[in-house]
Amino acid sequence: MITMLVTYAGDERTPFDRDHWIDVHFPLVRESWGPYGLVSAAGFFPQGDGAGLIAVGVVHFRDEAAMEAALQAPETARIMADVAIVTAVQPQRSVVQPL
Repeated sequence: MITMLVTYAGDERTPFDRDHWIDVHFPLVRESWGPYGLVSAAGFFPQGDGAGLIAVGVVHFRDEAAMEAALQAPETARIMADVAIVTAVQPQRSVVQPL
């Protein structure tokens, strides 16, 4: 399994629709990327100062090939369009390699 972290930088003044992100965006991610090897997708909101992060998505794929296939899939455009509904912040992706 491989993990992709999707982070959103900002502070308490940064507009971010938490309800839409959890209730609409993540179901869209699961539906869109499930056929490509998505294992799970969830998000959380750092407490305290969050070190400049307002939200973190944790997305697990079967393997690196599944992740690449999902990112290249036509459905990804719909996922990214939905991000624009949640916030104007551009998410940053990073990959956590398995131990």
